[in-house]
Amino acid sequence: MILVPVTYRGGIYRHDEIVALIEDLGGYIVQKHVLAQEVVLQCFVPKDDIELIRAIAKPLAGEVTDSPLVGTEIAVVIPSLEIHHLPHPACDIAEYTRRLGAKSNMVGMARGVGKRIAAINDEERDVINEHDIAVYVLGNFEVCIEHKMPILRRGVEVPIVLCGAPDKETLQRIIDPPVDGYVGNVGRFMHRTKESDELAKLDEIIAEITLVLEKKREEIAKDPLSVSPARLMDVIKEQVPAIHEVTSPTPLTVQMAGLRVKLPYDTYAGVLKKTEIEDGITIGDVADIVPSRMRDYILVRILPFSSTNTVI
Repeated sequence: MILVPVTYRGGIYRHDEIVALIEDLGGYIVQKHVLAQEVVLQCFVPKDDIELIRAIAKPLAGEVTDSPLVGTEIAVVIPSLEIHHLPHPACDIAEYTRRLGAKSNMVGMARGVGKRIAAINDEERDVINEHDIAVYVLGNFEVCIEHKMPILRRGVEVPIVLCGAPDKETLQRIIDPPVDGYVGNVGRFMHRTKESDELAKLDEIIAEITLVLEKKREEIAKDPLSVSPARLMDVIKEQVPAIHEVTSPTPLTVQMAGLRVKLPYDTYAGVLKKTEIEDGITIGDVADIVPSRMRDYILVRILPFSSTNTVI
């Protein structure tokens, strides 16, 4: 059964019928947002059953749309958190990815200002590598991007999409070794992205991110994960009651090959390892549980079939 990411939007009235349908079909609800009288469900559903869900949602005035960013965590990387490097493009890119289902985090470098001192430290590198993809939002000047990008990407192993003011062809020419995606004509400006051409550029960024993520999904499919991250999320919700006491909007952040669990590592790492998934198989049997460099969170990195000889 192939699960695909979608978003359901509709009225709160009778939305529990859609939730029950998705669960009965073997799907998973990743996030649920209730906004006044509207509900938004970001979920994974069986590919063959999407039309059935649409048919049942139609009388409820609900809409089902493809959302390729659901179940991903994205790092939006900028040279610094100063006003010089944190104008609206970076904020709007992070917000736009959230609207389409991703969980995005802003990562500002401690020493990203100026060509002379530009650097990335170990903590910044490790935090970026905890995400599924990194979107680098750099500045207006070709020579600055060419000089700083090799330094700011040092040690980063996740796919990178580079945004900058030079056009796409220029970015491809000056970046060596190449990154996974490029979006040109995205420079720094001091206003919100609200004009039609600016919104079109945000759509272009999303399209490039989606393309890179699809390639990563294809790589994962060659050696499937031992368990679906969405299923692991449900297991933790059912068997680790402390997760329901977390006040974060996303106590469990689903990634493409794991989870970020927002519980203290020292207290709950052992609990997670011993949590049973099915038939005596525990989370510790099919995943590495490691401390996150982001606060005191826990990272659950699911192992592939080749490492466990198990798929559940």
